[in-house]
Amino acid sequence: MARDMTLPIPDNVARQVSRADVGDRIFVVGGKLLWLCLLSVAVLMPLAAIFWRGFSSEAGQGGGLVAARELVTSDNFHWLLGNSLKVSLSVAAIVVPLAYLFAYALQRTLIPGKAIWRGMSLLPLMAPSMLPGIALVYLFGNQGMLRGLLSDNIYGFWGIVLGEVIYTFPHALMILLSALSLADARLFDAASSMGASPSRAFRSITWPATRQAVFAAFCLVFTLTITDFGVPVVVGGDYQVLALEAYKAVVGQQQFGRGALIGMVLLLPALFSFGVDAWLRRRHGDSMSGRAQVFQPAPSKLRDSCYLAVVLLICATLLLVFGMAVYSSLVKFWPYNLSLSLAHYQFEDTAGGGWLAYRNSITMALCTALIGSVLIFTGAYLMEKTRGQKGLNLALRMLSFVPMAVPGLVLGLGYVFFFNLNGNPLHVFYGTMSLLVVCTIAHYLTTAQMTATTALRQLDAEFEAAALSLKAPLYRHYLRVTVPICLPALLDIVRYLFVSAMTTVSAAIFLYSPDTILAAVAVLNMDDAGNVGGAAAMSTLILFTSAGVSLLLAWASRGLLRRSQAWRQTAPGQ
Repeated sequence: MARDMTLPIPDNVARQVSRADVGDRIFVVGGKLLWLCLLSVAVLMPLAAIFWRGFSSEAGQGGGLVAARELVTSDNFHWLLGNSLKVSLSVAAIVVPLAYLFAYALQRTLIPGKAIWRGMSLLPLMAPSMLPGIALVYLFGNQGMLRGLLSDNIYGFWGIVLGEVIYTFPHALMILLSALSLADARLFDAASSMGASPSRAFRSITWPATRQAVFAAFCLVFTLTITDFGVPVVVGGDYQVLALEAYKAVVGQQQFGRGALIGMVLLLPALFSFGVDAWLRRRHGDSMSGRAQVFQPAPSKLRDSCYLAVVLLICATLLLVFGMAVYSSLVKFWPYNLSLSLAHYQFEDTAGGGWLAYRNSITMALCTALIGSVLIFTGAYLMEKTRGQKGLNLALRMLSFVPMAVPGLVLGLGYVFFFNLNGNPLHVFYGTMSLLVVCTIAHYLTTAQMTATTALRQLDAEFEAAALSLKAPLYRHYLRVTVPICLPALLDIVRYLFVSAMTTVSAAIFLYSPDTILAAVAVLNMDDAGNVGGAAAMSTLILFTSAGVSLLLAWASRGLLRRSQAWRQTAPGQ
């Protein structure tokens, strides 16, 4: 009879293995269930509340289908919708070609100073959307510095269009930079060997590979414009749009039902754009193979000179606008006393929130960046790097992508209707800093989630397999291996969430209290009160804070990466 040659497992080792299995199950299943609950409360329930408020026929609610029919058939709604569509289409038609030329210059030419031009192009991301409008008032307003260049004042259609062009330009640029960075040099070599001209190579190779990104950029710019009220409230004048009407209905007139109905209308273009973009992505497929070679543009003085002129013109315009905003914040009394002073920075003497608003924004941005990055990166890890729970993973992915199709204005309205609902035990959070943090994380969730997912998918599955074979707890492997390897992406998420929280106004405008007012909201309040200089000063403060923190994180990340990712460095002698 054969003897059993299996060695007995010591009791202490068996207990350690059992505890590791239990700990992994708690970490994976418990983490996914917790993330599902958080996403349901932060994303799903507010959206359900806005539809309930809009279609409810109860007294004081949206008025049901009758009120919705009256709204969409009214002449005022048609006028507002026509204005919004005209502005949004005009902005997208201007921004996307300019952003494409700028991105092409950075990725496919040999112009000098690319890092400088790219940094300048991202300036609008670090300031609230009201800042371009404020700068345009000082440049082309009734008493503007360049007022003589215009036959009419800046207030109205063209004021909104110019302000939104500046505000949305970097958003389109980032999409197009990513698309144009992918190019297979073999295709261009083959085209050149067959005698194809540069224009023919562009039509046959570059444009087919980037047209889906062009459509995505067009949809993003259109959605950002049609749902933004920051620029229209500053330079819109009598030219009203839907987003501004929703803001007035809720904040100024307390007509929450009307605000809910308009919010649902604003949700439609975003959902349509998101759906069409997802369909095109599935049809487009992969544009790069694993054997692709890096494309290096050939020298061309004429081409580089033309693109450099375009880049310089766009960067000069951005510097003029943002430089004017900074200068106007230092002028004592425009335009009668142009001596420089810090009087506009003495926020205690002005209405709008003062230094309290700035401190609140710093607090919210820090909490959003730190808490949001941990939650989002951990949630992405659980979805991408753990096995089982396919249905739960699908639900988490769907909820994670919902915020991409929901404008901030609509999400903020949903938070009002859900967290301010009578009988809701979560009502205690309404008006608190905690709710502002949750709303901001939910608003910018999808982009951060996609960044984390992209980094995690680059890791070989053998890392987790090795951890399992060694009976190491998965959470320990996550903290000691995955996080250090993905530290660059994690720092990008922290920086993105911080800057977004500092500049956000669309969702937070409905959720703050006198004690939790934010700096971007204070800009809006000061502009409404006629204190344009104070609004420019607060906007400038937000701009410099966002830029300073971004530079600080970029500097600090170098040291962190050197210590935690020494394996990336080239060995001596190689």
